[in-house]
Amino acid sequence: MASTPGLTSTLTPIPGLVLLDLPVHGDNRGWFKENWQREKMVAVGLPDFGPVQNNISFNGVAGTTRGIHAEPWDKFVSVASGKIFGAWVDLRDGPTFGAVFTAELGPSRAVFVPYGVGNSYQTLENETAYSYLVNDHWSANASYTFLNLADETVGINWPIPLSEAELSEKDRAHPRLSRVTPMQGRKTLVIGSGGQLGKALRHVMPNAEFVSRAEFDVSNPKSYSGRHWRDYEVIVNASAYTKVDAAETESGRRDAWGSNVIGTSLLAAVASRNGITLVHVSSDYVFDGALDAHSEDEAFSPLGVYGQTKAAADAIVATVPRHYIVRTSWVIGEGTNFVRTMASLAARGIAPSVVNDQIGRLTFTDDIALGIVHLLNVKPSFGTYNLTNDGESRSWAQLASRVYEILGHDPMNVTGVSTQTYFEGKDSAPRPLNSTLTLDKIKATGFTPRNADDALLDYLIANQ
Repeated sequence: MASTPGLTSTLTPIPGLVLLDLPVHGDNRGWFKENWQREKMVAVGLPDFGPVQNNISFNGVAGTTRGIHAEPWDKFVSVASGKIFGAWVDLRDGPTFGAVFTAELGPSRAVFVPYGVGNSYQTLENETAYSYLVNDHWSANASYTFLNLADETVGINWPIPLSEAELSEKDRAHPRLSRVTPMQGRKTLVIGSGGQLGKALRHVMPNAEFVSRAEFDVSNPKSYSGRHWRDYEVIVNASAYTKVDAAETESGRRDAWGSNVIGTSLLAAVASRNGITLVHVSSDYVFDGALDAHSEDEAFSPLGVYGQTKAAADAIVATVPRHYIVRTSWVIGEGTNFVRTMASLAARGIAPSVVNDQIGRLTFTDDIALGIVHLLNVKPSFGTYNLTNDGESRSWAQLASRVYEILGHDPMNVTGVSTQTYFEGKDSAPRPLNSTLTLDKIKATGFTPRNADDALLDYLIANQ
């Protein structure tokens, strides 16, 4: 139970269904209440669900009974006059399918009904006005689920027997629970299915919808048409322009800003309008590397174009009411990457020169994917979370030597050189010299990243 002065919310056996007791102020003229007050109601535990439509159903006589209807939107139900007996049945796919909750509602009581929970009521007084706010517009193309009011399984004890109540023929004909197809939850969309992180997310989000950059160009406004965005609960943006050096060229600069900034701004707008949680992957390149370790609240200080676009994208995503910015570094996954390159050089007997003054931690995409799922399941406060593998920070040269060692080659074959020496005579972007990210915040949510050395060993064994 949660409360503010005069306003109390109570959880029910149906997850997400919340009962509210509202203060009603009356005198000789009548009464007044704040029927929907966003700030106060969010403070007592209601989601900030963004209603777009208000409907009122006037019922002339006691015994009028409507439902049981589960719809693909959230609903805030209240009574303007009269009294109802409300009955709610969880018709969502999951362990609480078929769970029931009932309560009487009058002017001083309301209920928040989440997506997929069957809603029904019976009027207990004549001239009852039933009001509800919804966060999507009705559509003939939307998916609805219905349950018979008289279903014996859920066993609702209607105050006025249904044989004496006013029902529509349509409501009388709804199926019993055994024949109801559970309503699927709102969907997760992963953009960037072909990238290293996108491939890792497939393993931990098997029920998500995946689209490649070719199928969904985030920077093209036309990509956003044709989808009913209220059907989505989460968007994971695993698509980004990551060519650090090419971003410094004229064409690369345009491409980087188009994908990383324009595309992110379009995603942010869609997420904000439709109450979607946006998960955005950030980078250590938003910092200049001057500090020994970078926390989530450090001010941006990017050195190059790529870092500038990632910092701009982070600032945009931070304006989305429901967002997780997952900041990572030195990403290793399926496909071409530093570890695979070093393994290939070792196998061919090549002795490389590798940068020894850039310090950080590897981050394996399997761990990023698990961290994202953890945030979405645990639902900590929205904001930015650093997410890399744990353990001692190392240079690229030290990591290369470790790859050689694990694979049975002489680690002394790796020669360390400075960044300046390595890139001398080459067109390259400036890079942060220290990319270590603090992990205290993500650990406080209950997520423990693997040690980077252990993860490297596992990765090399798995890819031999």
